[in-house]
Amino acid sequence: MRLKDKVAIITGSASGIGQATAIKFAAEGAKVVVCDVNQSGIDAVVSSLVQSGAVAVGHVVDVTNKTQIAEMVAAVKAQFGRIDVLVNNAGIVQDAQLIKMTEDQFDRVIDINLKGVYNCARAVVDTMVEQGSGVILNASSVVGVYGNFGQTNYAAAKFGVIGFVKTWAKELGKKGIRANAVCPGFVATPILKAMPEKVIQDMEARVPMKRMARPEEIANVYAFLASDEASYINGAAIEVTGGLTL
Repeated sequence: MRLKDKVAIITGSASGIGQATAIKFAAEGAKVVVCDVNQSGIDAVVSSLVQSGAVAVGHVVDVTNKTQIAEMVAAVKAQFGRIDVLVNNAGIVQDAQLIKMTEDQFDRVIDINLKGVYNCARAVVDTMVEQGSGVILNASSVVGVYGNFGQTNYAAAKFGVIGFVKTWAKELGKKGIRANAVCPGFVATPILKAMPEKVIQDMEARVPMKRMARPEEIANVYAFLASDEASYINGAAIEVTGGLTL
């Protein structure tokens, strides 16, 4: 088990890629901290993991709320004594073209997808420095590398979290802490249920593999990067797109 006894905090892990990552980490032996704003979703994921024999706990955490983050981190340290991995997965979309985007749409996405990543990393970094080890993984996107129509706010945030890991890699590498970003393409998550079938078919047609990623395929990359097998990968932004950008 590649993550045996590692303590991993995963934000936005009550559903989608975050949930798949929690399941993968648990299967690899990690002690999983499920963080989300959805209490019922947290309870369901934690219950499932515990029933499978894993060690898992849940915390309601809004990544824009520094008090909630601090309380969660303190509780994790009190219970497990350390924090080995932070997966900054929580995020939202509020799409609109620039000429139509509202201040609230812009601010909300930046607050959660960019400032929220900073908030969580800032809350755990002192512990990782004290340990002399740790891994910070940020959820970016193919949009964070190439931009996308109608996503000024989202693209800015996802470009930004790549900048974070490249900066943190330089600052923290000498302290035994690695920072990397994962840039998924189209992923089959519950958020797509609201999309028309034709739109989904068009998305799949753009990918050389002619399908979307499964959430667990993204989770597999997070698990590798969190493990000691990736011990010399630092400051990378890894695309997981099925060849979408070719």
